[in-house]
Amino acid sequence: MIIDYGATPPIPGLSLGDGSHLANYRRVYATSEKAAARGEVELGQWFQNRDDAGIGLTVIKARDVETTFGGRVTNEAVAKTVAAYPDQFIGFAGVDPNKGMIAVRELEHAVRDLGLKGLNLQCFENRLAVDDRRMYPLYAKCIELDIPVNIHVGINFSLQSSPDFGRPEMLDRVMCDFPELRVCAAPPGWPWVQELLAVAWRHPNLWIGLVAMRPKLLNVENSGYGPLLQYGRTILKDRMMVGTAWPMQPMKRVIEEVRALPVETDIADAWLGGNARRFLGLRSPDIETSRG
Repeated sequence: MIIDYGATPPIPGLSLGDGSHLANYRRVYATSEKAAARGEVELGQWFQNRDDAGIGLTVIKARDVETTFGGRVTNEAVAKTVAAYPDQFIGFAGVDPNKGMIAVRELEHAVRDLGLKGLNLQCFENRLAVDDRRMYPLYAKCIELDIPVNIHVGINFSLQSSPDFGRPEMLDRVMCDFPELRVCAAPPGWPWVQELLAVAWRHPNLWIGLVAMRPKLLNVENSGYGPLLQYGRTILKDRMMVGTAWPMQPMKRVIEEVRALPVETDIADAWLGGNARRFLGLRSPDIETSRG
């Protein structure tokens, strides 16, 4: 079964708001083919499009950037969506490390009481480096709760933050300090792709999320993503995961582009579901139920 490791379905409460700090993203991606603009696709059509793409489970992620940019996708909104469609979504919590122990307590509440299954950290939006000591209590709590963490790695296009917050070398220091921590670095590190691959090679608990980028670029010369294809079909074939980033990209196109890459079918299957199942700690019975 295909697991979409990261999308934002058209459900109230799952959008960050105006996201003015992300305005430069709209300029950068102005010529890209998006799946839809906000409000163009209703939920029923979204489910149909997802079924057409063959996707069976979608990861949705909360975000908390209140202390820096005043926005939030709440843990409660994500949990409400999961509760309404329990066989269709798996939810990640979002907390703001700048809030200190408040964030730690919010994470514990989100997992123990709301039933969320991971933590999402957009470090550039929190204006914190991946290895900032304010992050460390959250990493320790993730190990205690036995949940994975998604960490934004690579460049960001916000002109109100620094791209240095996403350098993969900082993630290496975190993995050395927390070898039990299950981490997915997503997007996949551009322009420091080889740096990220080196960190993943060093640490067996680091996955790479092919999210918010077109899979076909892995096979385009000089795109900067080529090493992901080489390592993703060899020594890191068990630690690559695909997310559509809908509405950034059409879901079916993402799946088709993965299938069109020069990788064996079993490796593509792992990228599209098997690896995510292990990362998320899911047993097969938990995700085999089809939507009624």
